Order: sequence, then structure tokens, then C-alpha cells
Amino acid sequence: MILIGTGSEVKLAVSAGEELKNKHGIKSRIVSMPSTTIFDQQSRDYKEKVVPNHVPKMIIEAGVTDYWWKYNPDVVLGIDKFGESAPEEDVFEAFGISSRTIVDSVLCLLGNDRNNLRG
Repeated sequence: MILIGTGSEVKLAVSAGEELKNKHGIKSRIVSMPSTTIFDQQSRDYKEKVVPNHVPKMIIEAGVTDYWWKYNPDVVLGIDKFGESAPEEDVFEAFGISSRTIVDSVLCLLGNDRNNLRG
């Protein structure tokens, strides 16, 4: 399982990755992608090593999710609404962006296939 995040979302991905491993025996790779432009400029081999096509992917993005679909993720968790104002943690919680939501989404996504990803 690959969890891709940018900025503050990376800490949620790390937390979820730890829970997936420790409580569910599911391996994950955390990818911090602060610049999709720079990532897109890399070689095909590099991109395939970092984000292999054959591995399930989830993207965690606090902003608009539309452009993330070009990476063929299985799930994009994000906020496609503008104008909310509150502390980051409150906004994330209100929109369901939390390590708990990430873990639940991964478990739902993998279903019976998660046995193939046990570490």
C-alpha cells in the first residue's frame, strides 16, 4: 500500500502507516510529494520505483483532489470545498481527513487482498 501526501498530510500518512503495520500487519510506503511538477519531470523508471503501478495507492490532499487522479490512485482523500476557516486539525476532522479515516479506507480498499501485503 502506498500512502502519498503533501505537507501536513504526510504526518497523517505516517501515523496511519504505523497503525496499519502494528495493528493490521499491512506494509505501507509513505511518499511525501511536495511538488507534482518535479515528480512529473522524473524518468519513467524513477516514478515506477517510487509509486509502482501495481501497488494500491491512496492520496491524502487537504486541497483540491482533481489533479491527483493522473497518478491512478485507488483512493483520493481530500477537500474539494473552499472557504472553511478554523484550526487545521478542526478542518481536517470536519472533512474526515484523519489517520483513522486513512486506515479505515485502506482496510476497505484492500479487503481480502490485504493478506498479500502483510509484512
